[in-house]
Amino acid sequence: MAGGETRWRVAAVLATVRVMLIRRETPADIDAIRTVTDLAFKNGPEAPLIDWLRADPGWIPELSLVAVSEGVIGHVVCTRGYLGDMPALGLGPISVHPDHQRNGVGSALMHAVLGGAEARGEHAVTLLGDPRYYSRFGFRLASEFGITPPVAEWEPYFQARLFEPVPGGAFRYAEPFNRL
Repeated sequence: MAGGETRWRVAAVLATVRVMLIRRETPADIDAIRTVTDLAFKNGPEAPLIDWLRADPGWIPELSLVAVSEGVIGHVVCTRGYLGDMPALGLGPISVHPDHQRNGVGSALMHAVLGGAEARGEHAVTLLGDPRYYSRFGFRLASEFGITPPVAEWEPYFQARLFEPVPGGAFRYAEPFNRL
């Protein structure tokens, strides 16, 4: 590639880069989180789920994070779940505004929430999603650790990231997930 073409491509990329901040959600973000979540999930049950989770004892405010770039463009949350009797986390929903998908927003949110979970001394984080995507964040099929999902049919997509060894067993999400 010629030097001029390289400089042109770098300039084109830099022209589209915006500053993005990952921070804890505030009450002022709630409406924007609902909007982003509805857009990302095409008005699925995820936005009401987040509202239900906020009212649940399993809500962990420091693990509800927003990505901000001229407004809220993404959100992720981890809530208290249990692996048998041991506290663990359930990750999700994670949502990114469709105009900002495939630009690293989701990855930044994942790294931030996992870093926050580890810093809190959490044992494990579970999620339901595409193993090809979430493996880049250290997730493996939960069955490899002897962890079973709440619904048996989820097994091919139910994953865990361990921060320390944990006993196997059945995972339970925060109660609002049972309403879905």
